[in-house]
Amino acid sequence: MNIPLPPTTWLPYDPTYPDSDGKPMAENTVQLRWITVLYGNLAALFRAAANVFVAADLFWYPVRGHSEIKTAPDVLWVRGRPKGDRRSWRQWLEANIPLQVVFEILSPGNSDAEMRGKFDFYERYGVLEYYLYDPDADLLKVWRRVRGRLRAVRKTDGWVSPLLGIRFDLSGPEMVVYRPDGQPFLTFEELQAQMEQERAEKEQERAEKEQE
Repeated sequence: MNIPLPPTTWLPYDPTYPDSDGKPMAENTVQLRWITVLYGNLAALFRAAANVFVAADLFWYPVRGHSEIKTAPDVLWVRGRPKGDRRSWRQWLEANIPLQVVFEILSPGNSDAEMRGKFDFYERYGVLEYYLYDPDADLLKVWRRVRGRLRAVRKTDGWVSPLLGIRFDLSGPEMVVYRPDGQPFLTFEELQAQMEQERAEKEQERAEKEQE
């Protein structure tokens, strides 16, 4: 079956709204692993939803004409906009829909002042769910918008995202995220190993049937 390509929203480069600030996406392999795991698994989970956009390390410009007002979440999720490539999330070009779910993965280079600034930004410009994970401490903080403000979720171990449907398990040495069907988020290496194991099991089953 042919799968149609997603609609593109790729626009010519506009130097008024830069695509990059010159900083690396991640400062270490742990931060990079978590960014790619969250991005890849969310993109796969919502691959059939034409009106869900998932990205990582993408600049968000919420106010037209104010390029100084921007931030780049590690991972982001939006419902109500088509899939497709973007140089940045310029909100006025996206039916004025803000980012709805954002993830930040802490690294040693993140200062308290920087993270307070990000929280204030997300609260001011309409984020509905904000997740902040510290892999060194295995600590997850969650905020959910209630009556116009981001309110802290008290118990994050076992928390299920109302928008994403995914569950966060902090009972082990490292956080595990589960899909709505109960399957854990996996790295690309784990997914490849799983595929190879399933392929080997099918080959073994086929060989046993032929032998019978």
